[in-house]
Amino acid sequence: MTEIIGVRFKDVGKIYYFSPNNKKVESGCYVIVETARGVECGEVVIANREVDDSKVVQPLKSIMRIATEKDLETQEKNREKEQEIMKVFMQKIAEHKLDMKPIDIDCTFDGSKILFYFTAENRVDFRELVKDLAAIYRTRIELRQIGVRDEAKMLGGLGICGRPFCCSTFLGEFQPVSIKMAKEQSLSLNPTKISGTCGRLMCCLKYEQNCYEELLSITPKVGALVDTAEGRGIV
Repeated sequence: MTEIIGVRFKDVGKIYYFSPNNKKVESGCYVIVETARGVECGEVVIANREVDDSKVVQPLKSIMRIATEKDLETQEKNREKEQEIMKVFMQKIAEHKLDMKPIDIDCTFDGSKILFYFTAENRVDFRELVKDLAAIYRTRIELRQIGVRDEAKMLGGLGICGRPFCCSTFLGEFQPVSIKMAKEQSLSLNPTKISGTCGRLMCCLKYEQNCYEELLSITPKVGALVDTAEGRGIV
């Protein structure tokens, strides 16, 4: 067993495991950690807990420290900075006449990298755009093209059920969803009925799928002959 804490860097993002480094860390506090993207500030969503070694990707990195007031101020300034960077990003896209839609900006805590998220129907040559942005911000620039599901998760909105998108409120990771699930649940196969705002099959088709699979495995199929207390019949 390995002692871990779970850290999340986005409001509804994937949870990453880190070693608490012999510290008692409460859920809801913030910690400074080193990631593949650089030094980051994340929220602790899982307090000290022991998990099976098979669930931990080794080597497990330790937290650098519990975030101080100064760290939290830096994090807040980064969020404000991201809003200003987005304006410049949109302006530069227009100047270069690129067919791409800006979605989000993410500054690493230590300022070593700025990530620019965008969507585009086709492949985009953004090399000149990267040069412009690097000249302005004097740091490492990374442009990342994302899909429509990630766009919906980042921007948020309301689904056809009238509730906020599942992906932007509580789904940490996307799960595979297939048209077979809609068929097994006897739902309408009309794309407008079973597709989310992103245009893909709704994530909620997955929620009850295990129950349907279990039920279908122990009940007769449609068309089968069955004996009941009132006689033989066809399902």
